[in-house]
Amino acid sequence: MRSRSLLIAASLALCIAVSVLAAEYARSSPDTSAPLRIEPLASPAGANSSEPQLTSQGDRVILSWLEVSGERATLKFAERTPSGWSNAQTVASGTRFFINSFDVPSVHALADGTLAAHWEERLGADEDSDASKVMLSWSKDQGRTWSRPVTPHHDGTNTEHGFASLFQAPGAGLGLVWIDGRATNPETESGDMSLRASVYDAAGKPLREMTVAPRVCECCSTSAAETSDGVIVAFRGRSATEVRDIYVSRFAEGRWSAPAIVHADGWRIDACPINGPSVSARGRDVAVAWFMAKNDQGRAFVAFSHDAGRTFGVPVRVDDAGSLGRLGVQLLDDGSAAVIWIERANQRSQLRVRVITPAGMRSAPVTIADTEGSRYPRIIRDRGELLFSWTDTDKGPSQVRTARASMAQQAAASPR
Repeated sequence: MRSRSLLIAASLALCIAVSVLAAEYARSSPDTSAPLRIEPLASPAGANSSEPQLTSQGDRVILSWLEVSGERATLKFAERTPSGWSNAQTVASGTRFFINSFDVPSVHALADGTLAAHWEERLGADEDSDASKVMLSWSKDQGRTWSRPVTPHHDGTNTEHGFASLFQAPGAGLGLVWIDGRATNPETESGDMSLRASVYDAAGKPLREMTVAPRVCECCSTSAAETSDGVIVAFRGRSATEVRDIYVSRFAEGRWSAPAIVHADGWRIDACPINGPSVSARGRDVAVAWFMAKNDQGRAFVAFSHDAGRTFGVPVRVDDAGSLGRLGVQLLDDGSAAVIWIERANQRSQLRVRVITPAGMRSAPVTIADTEGSRYPRIIRDRGELLFSWTDTDKGPSQVRTARASMAQQAAASPR
């Protein structure tokens, strides 16, 4: 087991090595006119803010982030309203937060109005150790007060637990998955990281803990979405020969399906790329977006499913010349998907968005922000608009930024 610092260094080296190439895989149709116009949206986050996340449930969209002052970190959130973001509220604060741009906390609304939050804390006194635990807390009064934090894992090992994704569990309350290191030995850097899940009832009582996949990539984020057939989770697998392709598993009737590959990229890498997938669902339609850099050639893809993630079509290339990944995806009413990614070309990096249809038609790309000083963007759909968030580090202290794009524009200009 490599430490996160070594894996992050390897990932950065890989990003530097990404070459600029022409499109391969599924050749998409020629670009159509740009369907989205990006508009700045005043962010509710204060100075020294970072690690944003966007979540949705029904008509509720929540932005969460961390604000750091000295050794203390504070998890805050705000909700989207017709006039902008609500005032920021605090979930938790402390000096044990595990802070990085790859494994971010979140606040998620559940179907009954309860708010659930997660973050990660360090285990032990060793600042260089990756040993960590996932923390959960609930609020029944719209975020004014929060329950005493608990952990969803009870193995008691001094190992890594993180990269959690929260969701509404069918017929219950909170559900979540996380990457779990209980079977690893940090001293010998051996053993397998697994993907595990837990479900809680509406009162916050744990119902059961399950294994979703016994061996997964050590530090790639996970993603979850709700289909009409149950919950679907996307993650990066890890084979015995270090092939790290994207898989999905579906949760229905209290069971997780066997992991199924989205597409056999065959990307073999003896290090974690720190570049997880993103999944979005509407009814039985599912879209999964991901990054891969086979032969050090960074590319971004999206694939569509019309049977709740049981099977996927041929991937569609998302980027134009080359990509550093960091993808996000949101399905639209017409079955197309808005996809964000970081484009790398001509020694520049830009956060971009485009609309892609399952047939492979792509809109022209739209730049959301220059990303030389930006990190880990997010995208979410909120009724008639798309919302974006990212961390800006270009001018002084880090700052969480937000922007929007009207879906009315997309409907008027979407490719037919």
